[in-house]
Amino acid sequence: MHDHLVVAPVYDRLCTFEFGCVTELFALDRPELDVAWYRFAVCAAEAGPIRAAGGITVAAPYSLRMLDRADTIVIPGWRDVDEIPPEPLLKKIRAAYRRGARLCSICSGVFVLAAAGVLDGKTVTTHWRYVERLQRRYPQLTVKPDALYVDEGQVITSAGSAAGLDMLLHLVRRDHGSAVTNRVAQRLVVPPHREGGQAQFVPRPMPQDESGRLAKLMDWVRAHPARPHTLASLAGRAAMSTRTLQRQFRDATGMAPYEWLVRERVAIARDLLEQQMQLPVARVAELAGFGSEESMRRHFRRIALTSPAAYRRKFSGEPAPL
Repeated sequence: MHDHLVVAPVYDRLCTFEFGCVTELFALDRPELDVAWYRFAVCAAEAGPIRAAGGITVAAPYSLRMLDRADTIVIPGWRDVDEIPPEPLLKKIRAAYRRGARLCSICSGVFVLAAAGVLDGKTVTTHWRYVERLQRRYPQLTVKPDALYVDEGQVITSAGSAAGLDMLLHLVRRDHGSAVTNRVAQRLVVPPHREGGQAQFVPRPMPQDESGRLAKLMDWVRAHPARPHTLASLAGRAAMSTRTLQRQFRDATGMAPYEWLVRERVAIARDLLEQQMQLPVARVAELAGFGSEESMRRHFRRIALTSPAAYRRKFSGEPAPL
């Protein structure tokens, strides 16, 4: 990764948050990491003035020719998904793709890559608000609506706004490994890897539960994960029928009570694996409420897409076994 150049093109009505994510990851000096960090440059996708959301103006020091030198190009959103980006920008992106540069997009930035034709036949994602529009306009793509980001190797796309941080940390993990990524995430005060997809952030109608019974039940279960919860016992504690409980869980979380409970137990197990390195895995399974270590492994792998042992190694900095 020595001398690896990351370039972000900027444009009028720039998406400030997405651009800020890119600069936070790649433009800051990180002497504490003791690795060859990235070089970073900003280029103007069009003639100025370049105004950004929030009332600020950006002065880009380079022209689009900087994209010819980039090892990685990150498109920090796009101002209007119904507006075709400038042809000079699209031409540079096509040329960068042909020579093997890595292309990344945050949120609506995927429309820039799609307009350039570099996503044809690939699986991509974008903000959940734009999924149907992207798929309808570019049927040659496979749009994954629930992904926080999709890595196709040379091309990586991410969902809305904060999901860009997930993708950018993923790039750091690809380039420098988990130990470095964990330290970068600590400085950002964000988790180094988030599980789950966009569905958890899509607005859902909340249950009409004026007394807050469902919320109170969820809080109580989180505080007592090791109890032998059943649908009947949960419904009884919430003073609801099992049918009402199932309906309200679906409305509030998009999941059945049992699936929500399993995911909560996996989240608790992850916290224990991260924070209590000396705790045996069998004890973690017990405290998180799984009936056995094998049960925890099965559900952990299904939800976290890794094993408990591998997950713990990621945070301990220990090398994987040969």
